Formats: sequence, structure tokens, C-alpha cells
Amino acid sequence: MRRIYIILITFLFVFPVVGQTTKNPLLTSDYEAQKKWVDSLYNAMTLAEKVGQLYMVQVMSNQDQATKNKIVKIIKDHHIGGIIYSNGGPLRQARLNNELQSFSKIPMLIGMDAEWGLSMRLDSTYAFPWNMTLGAIKDNKLVEQTGRQIGEHSKRLGVHFNFAPVVDINTNPKNPIIGNRSFGEDRDNVTEKSLAFMKGMQDAGVLASAKHFPGHGDTDQDSHHTLPTISFSEKRIDSIELYPYKKLIKEGLSSVMVAHLNVPSLETREGYPSSLSKHIVTDILKAKLGFKGLIFTDALTMKGAADFSETGDIDLAAFKAGNDVMLMSVDVGIGVSKIIEAYNAGEISESRLEHSVKKILQAKYKVGLHHYEPIGLYNLSKDLNRLKDDILYEELLENAITIVKNDKDLLPLRRLETKSIAYVKLGDDSGSAFYNELKKYAKVHAIESDNLYSLIAKLKPYNTVIIGFHRSNDNPWESYKFSNKELVWLHEIAQKHTVIIDAFVKPYALSRLKTLENIESIIMSYQNSEIAQRKSAQLIFGAIPSKGRLPVSIGNYFKVGDGIQNNELKRLGYSIPERVGMNSEKLKRIDSVAQFAVDSMMTPGIQLLVARKGKVIYNKNFGKHTYKGKEKVAFDDIYDVASLTKILSTLPLLMELEEQGIVSLNTKLPTILPEYKDSNKAHVTLKSMLSHYARLRPWEPFYYHTLDTITKRPSRKYYRYKRSDKFNVEVSKNLFLRTDYQDSLPEIIKNSELLELQRYRYSDFPYYILKKFIEQHYDRTLDELAQSHFYESLGANYTLYNPYYKISSKKIIPTEIDDYYRYQKVHGYVHDMGAAMQNGVGGHAGVFSNANDVAKIMQMYLQKGYYGGKRYLKPETIDKFNTCYYCDDNNRRGIGFDKPQLGDEGPTCGCISMTSFGHSGFTGTYTWADPEEEIVYVFLANRTYPNAGKNLLLRENIRTEIQRLIYEAIED
Repeated sequence: MRRIYIILITFLFVFPVVGQTTKNPLLTSDYEAQKKWVDSLYNAMTLAEKVGQLYMVQVMSNQDQATKNKIVKIIKDHHIGGIIYSNGGPLRQARLNNELQSFSKIPMLIGMDAEWGLSMRLDSTYAFPWNMTLGAIKDNKLVEQTGRQIGEHSKRLGVHFNFAPVVDINTNPKNPIIGNRSFGEDRDNVTEKSLAFMKGMQDAGVLASAKHFPGHGDTDQDSHHTLPTISFSEKRIDSIELYPYKKLIKEGLSSVMVAHLNVPSLETREGYPSSLSKHIVTDILKAKLGFKGLIFTDALTMKGAADFSETGDIDLAAFKAGNDVMLMSVDVGIGVSKIIEAYNAGEISESRLEHSVKKILQAKYKVGLHHYEPIGLYNLSKDLNRLKDDILYEELLENAITIVKNDKDLLPLRRLETKSIAYVKLGDDSGSAFYNELKKYAKVHAIESDNLYSLIAKLKPYNTVIIGFHRSNDNPWESYKFSNKELVWLHEIAQKHTVIIDAFVKPYALSRLKTLENIESIIMSYQNSEIAQRKSAQLIFGAIPSKGRLPVSIGNYFKVGDGIQNNELKRLGYSIPERVGMNSEKLKRIDSVAQFAVDSMMTPGIQLLVARKGKVIYNKNFGKHTYKGKEKVAFDDIYDVASLTKILSTLPLLMELEEQGIVSLNTKLPTILPEYKDSNKAHVTLKSMLSHYARLRPWEPFYYHTLDTITKRPSRKYYRYKRSDKFNVEVSKNLFLRTDYQDSLPEIIKNSELLELQRYRYSDFPYYILKKFIEQHYDRTLDELAQSHFYESLGANYTLYNPYYKISSKKIIPTEIDDYYRYQKVHGYVHDMGAAMQNGVGGHAGVFSNANDVAKIMQMYLQKGYYGGKRYLKPETIDKFNTCYYCDDNNRRGIGFDKPQLGDEGPTCGCISMTSFGHSGFTGTYTWADPEEEIVYVFLANRTYPNAGKNLLLRENIRTEIQRLIYEAIED
């Protein structure tokens, strides 16, 4: 007796009886109504109609008319219970489905393989990440949401069963058919992810189907082409392969798909497929595991089953084994006949037939087929490709991408001023999205060569090499391995450089690497989608943290669960408006305003950027470089930002000096420039001067004094058309000002008269004064200081003075056709005449930049002086300069920064917080930051081209109208 007790306990431990606690997952809350509907249909059916319900046939919406006619005949003649759709398009499938349903007496169950979304089978539909990618995510709520949104797509297309999730545990790296379709090799992680996916999908009203029972993860063969063998013991299979099924069944799994596998430990007949094994289907799945939902065979056309017997015999064997639905029979007519013959011969009882057919009818009731309605075609494509899907995809990749190696904390990249970065693409697919995103953060050059020695030579100037390994993202079965040539190249590059490998493939690709010693950092990005590429680039530079963990082990290098978690460095990221509480549709109204400005010839072109909460969520270009030109404005084109120079260059350098105690806001001019001691400006303080409240004149037409009094052209006294030591100030192409004339400008300012009344009056003079002081203090030029102190480490690679000698003119937006001073097109040279007379380097003007770089500097201000892991300025310094000290005197200005208007008219939309700050520029530029709403707005234009004329952008309030639309798009 004691021995029997021990054996029973052991049996229960190894084979827990869960069937007693499980419920029929196909039953609904209105059970009586469901039972009545099912019973009435079943009782009215002929034997042929009942058997027909057991079949689900394959249909493709891209098939020809003759094939469709055959399907219609099968529906009419054999009363099939369902359709599994395969290749085609969503609109074609919807129309075809509506037509085919009209031929069926009882509405058919519709199934699809949509493991990562409808795009697994259909064009023009959404592709979510593969299971292997999801397996790297720690937050299972995201996986649940993925299942839910795939379910929503499926339901919208009239699909009732999604043959997902794949619950196979991929413990064999050589598995040719599962691989990326699995959540990984860890039993518990696979189970958690499968359960989350199932719940999400079934919550959306689409029934799940776990596959491939009893487990297809540990094989190196494909059951589409042969009968794979699973050679493990019954105990191992029960504890590993069957584990997910036990958990999912307990939580209401709707159906299971049985695979075509040879499992000797579970089926004694040699070479007998699991799909036809009564012991596996009935004794294990139904009795031991207690599963009461629908049981599908895997496709009966697959070689793992089809090679086993003659047509029709397989269908009968599958039904006798305990399956409810014969999926994709080789010949429905023959199969139906075989089952009817067996029924009439007493081999199949009425109760056995009733058991399966009623389950099928229960499922039909549960998905709403008792009130069948055709699929609506209106907005179908839009409903299957939603903004919320892009949002989720972004979140999934941000949580999946995994850093598996990071020697010396190389990632995320810091101290950009010390990095010379090259990008090398390996693999056979595009890496352009990755490369373009990398360039948003630093100066990154793509290096290419067909020859290793040439490549190594080209890489010599670079100390950091980012290698992107890009393979096709079309489907999870595409090749993922490094070629032998690529392995050699990788080894040679790593010998001589700091290397970051970013693999946009399944993790097993890394197992071919011969050594990892010389590779500093390795990132698994799992897929080569554009979003994966962009998010991985953002991770490299610390715009997003790393959160992912490996779902599988990689050779002897890395174990399942490995993953280095890194925090972000607070660099700007790039995302979707809704992720930061803004409305995409409302933001689109900006497009029409910007386009109106271009079409109305207020400016030839515009760069426009909006960031919120550290994410750029709107970044578009409008128009061309010039009205008559062909060059469209591009993201890496640069504009003369005019007076934005004040807050992008001079002001941050002054803030540093204030922090160091070199100056204070109350410092008077003679303290920094002794020559002002006996001037009328001796009592002017930095605070009053930078608040435009020091009675300084607005400007001085310095250039005018150097023109010939008769011709009004540059005087020979001051200019030459060739450079020399005496004429070395290049004011424009081939026009050089006398070198010593630069000293005249400060003298003119020092000796200028003060305005009679002390009131707010905007002036450029403070920045001429500060330029001289800062350059004398450091004994370096202002452009050098701005680069070394800010731009280089910020990664503001497109921000510089005098771009004409560093950047192709094709990437520089021209500002004016000058007919009053330089008499030529001003292109690559500063537009402001006073700055031009200072060799292009003014404290008030001279900087060229693009919208993305301006946003970086404004984001640094918004983050209280912190950006990219570096503290540039103290928070209290930012606050000190971003204060209106003369508001009571009707002067809105901060220290250097412009501030919102105090009355009805001013520089903003009037809908912005008083803590906000920014500046505008004569050429049409504008930028503004709002700490309360965490918004950065950048508007760059060349409204001065072909001539400055009337400022229509200002007159029509284009920039502030766009600002208003930005704020109207906030939906927190």
C-alpha cells in the first residue's frame, strides 16, 4: 500500500492533473443562449454537414478566379467550418471573405497565421516585432499590449482565430523554422510572454492558438519538409516543452495546434507524427493537461504529415487521435468521405463527432458568428496601420534592444569632442536609417570599400568604429549569419580601433565570432526595421536607456538573461507626438501654415522642429534653398541664424564666466574693458546692457562708412578683391576688408551717444562689447571658444561660424542677393554686415546651424545646463539669466534671453508660460523653450532671400502662429 502511495505521489508530481480544474474556454457568459444556438444548429445538421465543420481550408486573396471557384465549390459541397487565409492583401481578403461567407449556410470560422501581425501573410498591414525580440523585454505588459493590438487588427479584418502565440522553447540554435518565432530558450520567460500575448489577444476578442504541441523548439529540422524527431525523455518534455501549455490552459487558452513531430518517448510507433497520435492528442493534451478548447492539426499538406499516408487517411487518423479541426487537408472531399465511412462503420461514435462539432460551434458563437456581419471596407487600411501601432512598436524596441558587452562603460558614448567616429555597414540589407540617426548626434562618416586593406587605411583617422550588421527584416527565416569575409574584416577592424558592433539580426549570429576580446561593445538590436535602427542609434548616444535582456544564450559568450542596463544621458531623442502627450493630427496643422509661408513667398524654405519632454516629435522641411532653385531644404542644410547667435554662442560663454566669478550681473563695463572708464557708458552694467535697458543705440551701419561716397560700392580705401596681410577680413567671396578696420568698430561703439530716455530698446552693441571682452579674456576667438566649450561636446556638428570653408555650398542656405554693400549673393558668409566686418565672427551674429543643433542647445538650457552626461552650466545660473529684472519698467527681457510679452503684443503667441525664453533673428529664424511644458521650438528660414525687404513672416505672425498650434496640440 505504501509503495502504491509513493508511486501515485510521484506520478502526480511528474504529471500534475490539471484537467480537473480547467474550464471550457469556448463557453461564454450567456451559456444558456450559447447552448441553445449550438444545439439547434447541430440537431439540424446532416452527417455530411457535421463532418464538413471539421475542416478549415486554405485561401489566398491573391488567387485567380479558377482557384476561387474551387473554394466556392468546396464550401457549397462540403459545408466546411472555416477558412485559413494566407497570402494576399487586406482589402482583397475582406471582399473575398464577405463573398465566401455568403455561400456558407453557417458562418465560417476565419483563421490566420498572424504571429507578429497580419503582415506575416498580407501586404499593406502592420508588422510587430518577432517573438524573439519580445522575449528580450522585461515588461510583460508590453507583450500583452502587442497581443491586444494584433488581436484588434485581426478582428477588424474578420479573423476569429490567430494561430499564435508560438510557445515553442527554442533551445536549439540550429532550429530552421522556429528561431525568431520563439520567445527564447528560457521556459519561464517563454511561458510569461506567451501568457501575456494570449491574454491581450483574447481580450481583443480574437481566440488564441498555442503551437506547436508538444514542442517544436529543440530540433534542427523543419516539419514543412520532413518529420523532425524530438528525442528527449517524457520527463524532460513534461517539465520543459509542455510547461507553457499547462499555464496557458489554466488561464483560458482557446485552442492548441498539434505539430507533425516524431516523439519516440510519447509515441511508441516509429515515425508516427504527433498530430496523428491518440496518446499525444487525447491522453496527454486532453486528459492529462485537461484541455477543453479546440484542437487544430498543423497543416496536413506539410511533409511531416503528408508523406505519412495516402490522401484522406491522414484526416481520419487525425480525427481519431482527438483533433477537432483538420487544417489545410490535401483533399477535403476524400477526407470527408473517409470520416463518414468510419462513422458508418462504427469506428467513430456520434458522441465523438458531437464533441468536436459542438466545440467548433461554441467557438463560432463566442466570436459573434451567431450575429454575423460582413467586414466593413471603409477605412480598412487606416485601421490596420494605426498611429498607436507605431507608438507600441517604438516602446517595444526601446525595451528590447540589449547591450551584451560594454568594456570600460563605452556606451552610451560620452565626451563627443574626443571621438572621431566611423560607421561601417556589414550584411546585405540597408542601414541608412541607422546611419542617418547616428549623424543626428555626432559627426559620423560612413566608410566603404570593397578591399579590406583600403578600408583599414580609410579608417585610420577614426578612433571609434560603429559596425552595423544589417540583414533582411522581411521575415524571421532570412539569413542571419556573418559571412567568412565579414568575420575576417571585423577581426581586423577590431585589432586597430575601439569597436561597437550593433547586430540587427537574431542573437545566434554572434556565436560565429571567433573572439570578442578586441570588441569593446556589442548591441543586439534583433531586427533591421527602420524603427529598430533609429532606436539603437539613440541608445548608443544615451537618448534612451538600455533595458533588454538576451532571450537565448549565445555560444559560450553570453547566457540567457544577460543584458547591461544603462541610464540615459539626457540627449534629445526622436519619437512620436503621442508619447509625450501631443496630438499628431493637430500638429499637422503646422504643415499648412509653413507651406502657406513658402507658397506666399515669405521665405524660400523652412526647417521646423518641435521637441517635448526631451523628444523631437516634429521635424520637417518646407520649400527650397531659393525660389528659382531646385534644391529642396534638407535636414542637414544649415541656415544663418542671425541674432540667435546671441544665445547660442556669446551668452553661454558669458554664463561660464559668471559662474567662475570673473563677472557678475552687476559688473560695469570698465571692469571688463578699462577703456570704458571715461566713456558715457562707464556705469552700464551687464544686467542692464543684456536686458536692453542701458540706453545703447540699436545698431550702427558700420559698412556704410566704408562705401565710396559716389558709387556707393566698397571703397578702395577699405577693400581689395584679393587677400593680403593688410586686407585680410573676408566679408564675402573675394572681398576683403582692411585688417585694421576691425579695431574701429569697438571705438565707434564706445564713443557712440546714449539714447535720451532709459527705456527698453533692443541693441546689438552689448554683443560687440562682450565679444571683445571674452576674446581678450581667453586670448582665443569667439568661434573657437564656442566650438571647444559647447558645440563639440554637445554634438552640434552643424553649428559653426564661417561655414564656407568647411561645408559644401550645396548644404548652406543663401541669405540675400546683396545690392547695397557686397554686391553679390551672400552664400556661406554671414548676412549681418557688422559681423561680416569682424571676419564673420560676431557676438551678435555669425553662427550657422540647422534646427536639430539649435534644439540641442535649447534643450541644454531647458535641462538647467545639463546635456549628454555633462554639466555645462549650473541650474541657478540658468535661472539667474532667465529672469526679467525690469518687468516693472515694462521691459520683458531676461539677461540675453527674450521673454514673453507683458502686454498684448510681443515675440510669442501669448499662450506660453512666463518662464519660457528664446530669441528671434533678422533672417527669419526663431527659437523658444518653455520649462513648464518642456517644449523646444525651432524655426529656421531665409526670408531675406533674395532681398530683405518687408518682413512678411513677422507681419503675418507665421512663427508665433505655429507656436500657438504647437500649444493647441498638447493633450496631457
